Amino acid sequence: MSDLAPPTDSTRRVCCSVPADEAGARLDRFLAGRGFLPTRSRVASLIRGGLVTVDGTVRKASFPVPEGALVEITIPPEPPSTVEPEDIPLRILHEDDWLIAIDKPPGMASHPAPGAWTGTVVAALLHRWSLEGDWPDPKRPGIVHRLDRDTTGVMVIAKTPESMHCLARQFARRTVTKTYAAVVTGVPRATEGRIDLPIGRDPVDRKRMQAREGQRREARTRYSVVKVLGGEARVAALLRLQPETGRTHQIRVHLASIGHPIVGDPLYGSSRAPRGTPTAERLRIESFPRQALHAERLELRHPKDGGPITFEAPLPDDVRTLLRDLGA
Repeated sequence: MSDLAPPTDSTRRVCCSVPADEAGARLDRFLAGRGFLPTRSRVASLIRGGLVTVDGTVRKASFPVPEGALVEITIPPEPPSTVEPEDIPLRILHEDDWLIAIDKPPGMASHPAPGAWTGTVVAALLHRWSLEGDWPDPKRPGIVHRLDRDTTGVMVIAKTPESMHCLARQFARRTVTKTYAAVVTGVPRATEGRIDLPIGRDPVDRKRMQAREGQRREARTRYSVVKVLGGEARVAALLRLQPETGRTHQIRVHLASIGHPIVGDPLYGSSRAPRGTPTAERLRIESFPRQALHAERLELRHPKDGGPITFEAPLPDDVRTLLRDLGA
């Protein structure tokens, strides 16, 4: 085993070859026996995150390692043990003793995670109020659902462990109604429809999800075309979407699977506008800096009395400008 030059000051990269007497062992068990990772759960986490390769290819934990194979592991820094409060302004849609609803801006992660230990929704909320009680995860207090870092819009956070339990149960039972708006490239043939494709992790790129038959986890998204953009060229469309399940990256993956990725999506979209797009519109689509996805409405039952409550957030300025530039 030898250390390679680390890609950053805090990230390590190590590699080792598989000896003959361990050939055929599961990848996770082989790594657990190397001694440079503290626990088997840490090993499993790195494999799931696509940070372990065998001869340059990301493999599953159950992969049998062949003799002489080069196993390379990227080890990111350990997460901080606590979340520090940060004075970050938030747009508050609603706040009471049980919950808070915000309009999350782009570029803000919901909770601390690799690559986003600071500047999160949790850190901003800890600056507003002190937490008391027994939270399931002290690093994610009150988080019952999340939005991707560059997705904007309504996000609800519990203010007490009791409220968190009530809200989490609603999300788990799919009794929460979520409505999103997205600008996509091209225009779907049907003005409304339902995408019913299971979603699972991509076997090659573990940071991506994949929608296709044969995946284990069901996923369904309803959509409707609100407005066709780009005039006769029909280069894009504004869609309204209601996910019926809550899989990771569900809307982004589903829209890409039907050939209409979200404008600006760096993971599932394309850097190019559809063929035939006029120059001005093409430049606008290809320069949009993030996925044009917005959580515009959330309907649930209030944890205090079970009464219905709805939160709404208007389209952010950058999406409004995009729509205007595309002829909306």
